[in-house]
Amino acid sequence: MSDLPRPRIGNRDSVASSVEAQSSFATILLLVFVLLSFGCHQQPLIDTSPLDSASMSYDAIQQLKALNPTQAEVTELAKARQGGLLDPLCVEVLQSFHARRQAFDAGSAAAGLIGAGMQPTTVVELAKLNQLGLGSGELEAMRLAGISDETILEIARHHAEGKPALSGASLAGMKNAGVRDTTLLELARRSISDSQVSEIIALRRRGINDAKILRHFTGS
Repeated sequence: MSDLPRPRIGNRDSVASSVEAQSSFATILLLVFVLLSFGCHQQPLIDTSPLDSASMSYDAIQQLKALNPTQAEVTELAKARQGGLLDPLCVEVLQSFHARRQAFDAGSAAAGLIGAGMQPTTVVELAKLNQLGLGSGELEAMRLAGISDETILEIARHHAEGKPALSGASLAGMKNAGVRDTTLLELARRSISDSQVSEIIALRRRGINDAKILRHFTGS
């Protein structure tokens, strides 16, 4: 009998080794791809030390970080905190800006308003009305002139709704003429125009009281 051919065991082992090597290489490539993809989608690290320096609490910083602020926003928030905007109000203000898909850039404005005597909660209301930032300088001047937070908020609401509103100069002029804060607020609510202010001041200087002024100027 002729000898049967023996199986070539060596070749079979080399093929198995080659397949195993290719499989390992593919696994490594997949792992590298996953790691690179994960790294590309990570948020950039934010330096929150300005918030620490502004005496913001750890819990508040963690709440702000959850809102994914930019480094520029962290800087602005630190300005607001240093200016007197309390921790939870800083979070609320950032939420208001992000809800409109806007970057928070009004840290100096918030600090200026609080420095002028405005309550921090009023600053938050201005943020909700989208009236914190550009134009805040006039609101700050109103507060320095002694115009109440309530009247300033009413003016801001008119601006937000595109309605005519009294200017800071008109409000300050009426206040200096002796018109009471509650009357100023009501005149603001009634959308009294700047063109009517000179008449109001003249009436007040002639001794006409606030109740009669309000009866005369019913607004639009």
